[in-house]
Amino acid sequence: MAVLGLAVLYAAVPRPPVREGLGFSQAVFDREGRLLRLTLSPDEKYRLWVPLERIPQALVEATLLHEDQHFRQHFGVNPVALGRAVWSTYLTGGRRMGGSTLTMQLARIRYGIESRTPAGKVVQMLRALQLECTYSKDEILEAYLNLAPYGRNVEGVGAASLVYFGRDVEQLTLAEALTLAVVPQSPARRDPGRDAGALTAARLRLFDRWVVLHPEDAERRAVLEQPLPVRAPEELPFLAPHFVGRALRASPAGSRLRSTLDLPLQKLLERHLRQYVERRRAVGIRNAAAMLVDWRSLEVRAAVGSVDFFDEAIDGQVDGTQAKRSPGSALKPFIYGLAFDQGLLHPRTMVKDASTGFRGYDPGNFDGEFVGPLAAEDALVRSRNIPAVALAKQLAAPGLYGFLKQAGITGLKSEEHYGLSLSLGSAGVSMVELVELYAMLANGGLLRPLRVVTDAPRDEGVRLLSAEASFMVLDGLEKGPRPSQPFRAEWTRDSVPVAWKTGTSTGFRDAWSVGVVGPYVVAVWVGNFDGQSNPAFVGQTAAAPLMFELVDSVRSRDGDVSAVRRTPPPGLSRVHVCALTGGIPGPHCHRKTSTWFIPGTSPIRACDVHREILVDTRTGLRSCAPGPTTRAEVFEFWPSDLLRLFQKAGLPRRVPPREDASCGLEHGASEGTPPRITTPEEGVDYNVRASATGPQTVPLVVVTDADVRRVFWFVDEQLVGTAPRGEPLHWAARPGTYIVRAVDDRGRSDVRTLRVRLVD
Repeated sequence: MAVLGLAVLYAAVPRPPVREGLGFSQAVFDREGRLLRLTLSPDEKYRLWVPLERIPQALVEATLLHEDQHFRQHFGVNPVALGRAVWSTYLTGGRRMGGSTLTMQLARIRYGIESRTPAGKVVQMLRALQLECTYSKDEILEAYLNLAPYGRNVEGVGAASLVYFGRDVEQLTLAEALTLAVVPQSPARRDPGRDAGALTAARLRLFDRWVVLHPEDAERRAVLEQPLPVRAPEELPFLAPHFVGRALRASPAGSRLRSTLDLPLQKLLERHLRQYVERRRAVGIRNAAAMLVDWRSLEVRAAVGSVDFFDEAIDGQVDGTQAKRSPGSALKPFIYGLAFDQGLLHPRTMVKDASTGFRGYDPGNFDGEFVGPLAAEDALVRSRNIPAVALAKQLAAPGLYGFLKQAGITGLKSEEHYGLSLSLGSAGVSMVELVELYAMLANGGLLRPLRVVTDAPRDEGVRLLSAEASFMVLDGLEKGPRPSQPFRAEWTRDSVPVAWKTGTSTGFRDAWSVGVVGPYVVAVWVGNFDGQSNPAFVGQTAAAPLMFELVDSVRSRDGDVSAVRRTPPPGLSRVHVCALTGGIPGPHCHRKTSTWFIPGTSPIRACDVHREILVDTRTGLRSCAPGPTTRAEVFEFWPSDLLRLFQKAGLPRRVPPREDASCGLEHGASEGTPPRITTPEEGVDYNVRASATGPQTVPLVVVTDADVRRVFWFVDEQLVGTAPRGEPLHWAARPGTYIVRAVDDRGRSDVRTLRVRLVD
């Protein structure tokens, strides 16, 4: 009665949950339930909590049969068993017997009781009584099965099942369940990883008792007589280490994490990266990272943070999918997406790739050349820098910087810090962030975060681009040929379209290639984590070949790659435009092509390059009035800057002839395209130095129509000089604010304000 009274007193005091204060392992599985990693608890144990309803009934029944047959009947202490143990062990000197109930064993484990002394045994019984008064039988049984020792540093059936048998506890066979049931009674002698016969003998003794209750299992004895294949704790898998680390950070409290990873795909990526680096080691390529993401669900199917996690020479434990690196031209598609949405252009709008300065910023192209006029989608596919910078400069708010802020790109400095260089990838972006942006394009402009755990809540996302602009960007990117492939992919049979883009950081420190193919976004980075430069780190030649290796391998094992095709959104139309300019075809435009067009958004500009004029058949000059010797002919009226580019590229154009001397200004003064001053730039102050000895000039530059022969320059209404079409006039600058006017020889004009400052 005294013992019972003490137990009641214990029970009257509120007790914490039986698992409080204990640290537990986390088991991370791939999407099909394959174990990727089992972590250690804070006290260096493999201890994994599993709810009782997930533990197989066979294991529960076998444990009770072996440890405590009367568990459901006693109140924590079994007087009969305890008396029998005392009689045999202490009074008669017979075989040492244990009289502890399962509840008493839990008390010893949970509270660290030394139960081999009489005093310790009394404390153990009191704690057992307290547990029985505090918890239900199922709670006690659950706690025991999760805290019992199973050899070495393995505790609980959940961890033991994964460590020794490589499977979840719910999948245990009868032989494995009986094996685990006998281990806690003598975990050192019956260690499954070091069975010298004691474990097999104990399992067979338990099986003899089991078949009395389950005679239908008698035929399984032959299996139990043989040692079971068992793994040691040091043989636990350590797979996809960078990905698993991210999954653990995403769900730090879960004991069992079902991740989004596809283990066969993960191994495929790892193998390709390893082999690729080995093949390219001679050119200094020693490390790479890659990701494969299903853009429909945003689930990460594979992620390789470095070629070798354990290689210190390449800083292998750095996660290349999370590291901030310069993306280079991989950001250009989003400039074009914003431009499509803001009505600045459509895919066939003509843009200029020519040497141009932007308020002191003078970008060049990777190849050091300029290709002249070309269609916007061609400029994107060919990754021309000048058109991208020019577009970025024209973007209204939020612009590229605001777009990246809305996309959640972390670590951005101020917009002024980057200036226009941001359009060429001067900001640091991680592979995860870049993949999210390309998945946004595939999802019609809706940005959502990547998912690494299957039960993670789904984010509603934020819209960054319209579905129409997103489709047009990917449609343009699909037209780029593979590396070293001189033909377009659509010219081949059974081709799978890949919308892809490369990037190379300034100084050759990072090579990128990102693509959307079928349901996947594939990303590859090649470089060094220490930022060491290497001329081999070029997106087109270092990263793109590896990306297409991955694309081809994934396609060979996944039918979805060929089956999933994007369809144009309903708000997109197909229209005919002039093949040369991208404008709405006029009556004299005979070369036409089709392009995607967003009604109400895409620019509607009539093409006025092709114009019909009268030509005097005797002189070949342009005539101003019809007559018996004139005929109508169609010529190309290109602006002077584009005409200069065509001439430089060696592309002849059919330009109009000079006018007859009899034509005056009154003939056509209001026709054609007015001049457009490009220098001085609006909002830019020009400096002259007080210490300079010679004259300092400001170049005056204007773009004119093709029918112009000469431009007249006025500063504050005073004529300061004339220049031939396409040539600058250098004006001797003086400090002050001026009104600059350019008037062409047909009477059309443009005006600009010029500010000149005196500096030391």
